[in-house]
Amino acid sequence: MGQRLSEAQVALALLTRLPSGALPTPAPSHADAAWAFPLVGMIVGAISGAVFLLAGAILPGLPAALLAISTAVVVTGALHEDGLADVADGFGGGQEPARKLEIMADSRIGSYGVVALVLTLGLIASAQSALPATTGTVVLFAAIGALSRSAMLAPMVFLKPARDSGLGASARLAKGWRVWIGLGIGALLALFTLPALLIAALVGAIVMMWLAKAQIGGQTGDVLGATQKLTETLGWMAAAALVT
Repeated sequence: MGQRLSEAQVALALLTRLPSGALPTPAPSHADAAWAFPLVGMIVGAISGAVFLLAGAILPGLPAALLAISTAVVVTGALHEDGLADVADGFGGGQEPARKLEIMADSRIGSYGVVALVLTLGLIASAQSALPATTGTVVLFAAIGALSRSAMLAPMVFLKPARDSGLGASARLAKGWRVWIGLGIGALLALFTLPALLIAALVGAIVMMWLAKAQIGGQTGDVLGATQKLTETLGWMAAAALVT
């Protein structure tokens, strides 16, 4: 049990800026902690969902949604948004895989990254604003948060690292029961909340893996972040279509 808690601590420290407590030495690897990614996503989703619920009691849907999104960005340190922007810039701006990876490693954001962020955050905000500010919607926040982090395991397992350093390389050994636990947590939450979320996550993960394989020959930490944002966006679009 102590080892599992340490792995969850690593996942929390990696994916958020929330206090995770002192880590043991040596700390579990990112690959060992991958099973807990959806648990962290559930926490992030529940926090932003609570903000949506409280803000929705006094504000229209769109401002409440923007406050919820802002909360998630602060809690995660815009980790996944940064990955999405880097992937958009690299895939859109480079010609050869090496050049694409070089662009992705650049901390500056380009026009492709800006467009990707505006589109995804705009779609998420518009979808959330169409939903009622109820406890049921908070559950959706938690489920989508968990499932979109579960989707990050797909490129970790099925694609080789595109570079020898970074999160993608350190997490490449995720396998066995940890993978199935990580996938199962998100899938179960989706099944009990809105089964169509599973289809959205599957489509998002497959599309991102196909793009990453075609563009750079594998996965990186940025690809994992982009996978999370794409599956989250598709999940909210499915929720808006089926719940409202």
